[in-house]
Amino acid sequence: MAKPVVPSRSLLSTFARCLKYDNPQSIPLRSRHISSICTSTPSRVQQSCIKPARQGVKPFSTSSPRTYKTVEEQKSRYRSGPFSWKAGMLFLSSGAGLIFYFRYEKARMERKRVAEATKGVGRPKVGGPFQLVDQTGKPFTDQDMKGKYSLVYFGFSHCPDICPEELDKMAQMIDLVSTSPTRTASTPSLLPIFITCDPARDTPAVLDEYLSEFHSAIIGLTGTWEQIKDVCKKYRVYFSTPEGVKQGQDYLVDHSIYFYLMDPEGDFVEAIGRQHSPEQAARIILGHVGDWKK
Repeated sequence: MAKPVVPSRSLLSTFARCLKYDNPQSIPLRSRHISSICTSTPSRVQQSCIKPARQGVKPFSTSSPRTYKTVEEQKSRYRSGPFSWKAGMLFLSSGAGLIFYFRYEKARMERKRVAEATKGVGRPKVGGPFQLVDQTGKPFTDQDMKGKYSLVYFGFSHCPDICPEELDKMAQMIDLVSTSPTRTASTPSLLPIFITCDPARDTPAVLDEYLSEFHSAIIGLTGTWEQIKDVCKKYRVYFSTPEGVKQGQDYLVDHSIYFYLMDPEGDFVEAIGRQHSPEQAARIILGHVGDWKK
């Protein structure tokens, strides 16, 4: 009886790798030699050398079969494109919100820059302590302005055109600010003040009658010549009366034409000139009032 031939481990591994080939012609010569040896051995040894692979599964494969989507499934996934109408609405609303926010912040920072510009070192201070009397004859000082935004205007009751026009504007500004829907319970109130540059003729009684024609909320202030000169100097207001005026003679007073907006701490905020309409001036005032956090 012939001795059975048992191939070595290296030959078996080489033959196993050869089973991966579908084309028998590509099997190496060494594998063919092993195959011929196995055919000459008994059936028990031959079965141990070659085991048929299971149908449908590649030998020695550990990965699962891949599944691919069909063309129709792939197209249906992107049927509406990369964007939907909901994504478009969200994008537009977010963009509009950002534009509004940045515009608001830009305006707020500009107002803050204007308000802080007069508080730097070396800048002339606008405003200061004073003692005058109002149209009812009661004393009025700068302390009565604390806690409120004050709108201060300098003029005189015998002014033929400019002062009446500016006081009409002031009356509209008062109504626009007081009726604004942006005001809340914590918003500082607005205190309108008219300071005369002609104390010789503008007595408390004259101011009371004159200012009642424009708005009941306007407070008129007067005093002595030295008191008026001092407060005008502190507010950087220019005014001039003609020399050699006789008793009872009519004359005009040249003066600066600005509204001075003061914050609740008595600091100057911004000057509003003739170029501003009542609506523009009211927006400026409401902007600064809305920025007040203290």
